[in-house]
Amino acid sequence: MVVPSLKLQDLIEEIRGAKTQAQEREVIQKECAHIRASFRDGDPVHRHRQLAKLLYVHMLGYPAHFGQMECLKLIASSRFTDKRVGYLGAMLLLDERHDAHLLITNSIKNDLSQGIQPVQGLALCTLSTMGSAEMCRDLAPEVEKLLLQPSPYVRKKAILTAVHMIRKVPELSSVFLPPCAQLLHERHHGILLGTITLITELCERSPAALRHFRKVVPQLVQILRTLVTTGYSTEHSISGVSDPFLQVQILRLLRILGRNHEDSSETMNDLLAQVATNTDTSRNAGNAVLFETVLTIMDIRSAAGLRVLAVNILGRFLLNSDRNIRYVALTSLLRLVQSDHSAVQRHRPTVVECLRETDASLSRRALELSLALVNSSNVRAMMQELQAFLESCPPDLRADCASGILLAAERFAPTKRWHIDTILHVLTTAGTHVRDDAVANLTQLIGGAQELHAYSVRRLYNALAENISQQPLVQVAAWCIGEYGDLLLAGNCEEIEPLQVDEEEVLALLEKVLQSHMSLPATRGYALTALMKLSTRLCGDNKAAILEKMPLVERDGPQADEEAKESKEAAQLSEAAPVPTEPQASQLLDLLDLLDGTSGDVQHPPPLDPSPGGALVHLLDLPCAPPSPAPIPDLKVFEREGVQLNLSFIRPPENPALLLITVTATNFSEGDVTHFICQAAVPKSLQLQLQAPSGNTVPARGGLPITQLFRILNPNKAPLRLKLRLTYNHFHQSVQEIFEVHLQVKGQ
Repeated sequence: MVVPSLKLQDLIEEIRGAKTQAQEREVIQKECAHIRASFRDGDPVHRHRQLAKLLYVHMLGYPAHFGQMECLKLIASSRFTDKRVGYLGAMLLLDERHDAHLLITNSIKNDLSQGIQPVQGLALCTLSTMGSAEMCRDLAPEVEKLLLQPSPYVRKKAILTAVHMIRKVPELSSVFLPPCAQLLHERHHGILLGTITLITELCERSPAALRHFRKVVPQLVQILRTLVTTGYSTEHSISGVSDPFLQVQILRLLRILGRNHEDSSETMNDLLAQVATNTDTSRNAGNAVLFETVLTIMDIRSAAGLRVLAVNILGRFLLNSDRNIRYVALTSLLRLVQSDHSAVQRHRPTVVECLRETDASLSRRALELSLALVNSSNVRAMMQELQAFLESCPPDLRADCASGILLAAERFAPTKRWHIDTILHVLTTAGTHVRDDAVANLTQLIGGAQELHAYSVRRLYNALAENISQQPLVQVAAWCIGEYGDLLLAGNCEEIEPLQVDEEEVLALLEKVLQSHMSLPATRGYALTALMKLSTRLCGDNKAAILEKMPLVERDGPQADEEAKESKEAAQLSEAAPVPTEPQASQLLDLLDLLDGTSGDVQHPPPLDPSPGGALVHLLDLPCAPPSPAPIPDLKVFEREGVQLNLSFIRPPENPALLLITVTATNFSEGDVTHFICQAAVPKSLQLQLQAPSGNTVPARGGLPITQLFRILNPNKAPLRLKLRLTYNHFHQSVQEIFEVHLQVKGQ
């Protein structure tokens, strides 16, 4: 005997009337017990009602797995009311992870061949929702037959099921290729839209299909021209735009067919110009069509004038009040800045205005595009805007902005003085956010500009006197004061206001740096070295030869011979140095421990060389970079379906224990790679820092790659092992790869 239970409507009312979650759980547990009892008793009349209640419970997040087999029984029933609930339950409760989903293959096959349209529609919807690869292979012939059935209702659902099958099993492309040409002549909106989607999937996954459908480009162009000029049907128009969904889908297909194909691109050029000039942009539907038109123009081999028109459309998007449209425009212009730099450059003032956006995602995109627009002709104006943005930008953008300014200044600096002023401004404003090599780059820049030594030391002294919290600024200032302190005291710089500085003020400022709790060990090392060098500049110490001004250190490999020569001269100098007493050597050891040690686990250096002058040279080498290590060749570590991952390596000369790895992801396939994430791990003896990647989408056909910087610190010179995990979506499938890279780095 079946235990009486609530009707579906009464169950919904009782659950909604529960005042606490405990009351809701009590109602559901009680009703689930009735449903289980009904299933056990095998009541065929009310089985679909019990399953309907169970599906509602499932949608609330409660377990409903015990209803899976009841779905199979209802699908096998001859009653439409049973089949309707059974197929709905199969879509909600079954998927590829459950072996039970394979048991409905025969039922779906029988229902597809019955000829009853509502039943065929239910079977097709279920197959397109949860059909596995095995089911798709078994049922592909039945779906192919339904593509040319007279009923538009069945054909539309069969086309959508074919799209799912192609995504699951790309080798089924040959099965669905022949009917598509006939389906393109349909006037039914749903069939035509589904056919365009099916052809798009075929072209993305099959080179043979791509070559085949390039023959129908004139037909697609005619369909789109008819949409633009006369319209398709008023019932499918949105805000005065004729069937924007169909227009967008055709434009996407044209973009695939015209990519890297001259004849197809030439056929669609005039039409794209017509769509770009005649589409109404006062509504969002028109903006969607216009954006797809821009993407198509940029992706095919279009005429130069048409590309300029597309960039101008994106420029107008930047003035739109909708933030989403502005973000899309900035992202698209960033992709185009390399190929159409002069056209994008015309919209530079509008891009700079976007830096002031309150939305963080918009300001980040505007920053990336602004940095990409910097060149030798606009570097002064752009740096003023970017420096102003640096002073007020959110904290999470400061590092990117500071690094971008430093790189652009190094590349396009009109004069050395301007370059020095720009770096000083960045160090003063956001010194804690700059890259580690900023100190070495600025010291080398100042050292190579002899005519600016007096100017630089005065600027840095003034900046240091105002603020000692920015550690990179303090390090550069201490180095410069130690090298050119005599010029600071001379006061003979005519380029800035006269400033009288005496020895006591300089020494007091350096002492303040040494005693400050904000000073890092490296900063104290710079300050101590500056004090030692000032002893020769101010009072003439007998070690003047050792503490003289440092020669210019070259960072690049071609200067290795000069570095070797300097090392030889330093060795000769150490032999000529006077021999100090034992207490002096002990003091040097203590000083080295102070500079190098950052914790209690300090490794003491080896015993001093019999010639203690070598220790002096080693001490003075602290602020400067060692000779450049041997370059490390690039390495390709991953390749799959056109997606490649390459590693390039840089070891900063001033820090041989640091290895900078630039990860570059490129995509030479026909489909975009989305949601790309690269994660890394190293052994505990190494320290790894991952910087933010340049994006998460790698465009198809060799588009703009994604780059990401890894910083690996290897103080113990251990063997370098790097484990990488890649996750991304490609051709509508999720991909995850985990692999290990062993780096044979010489000199570590």
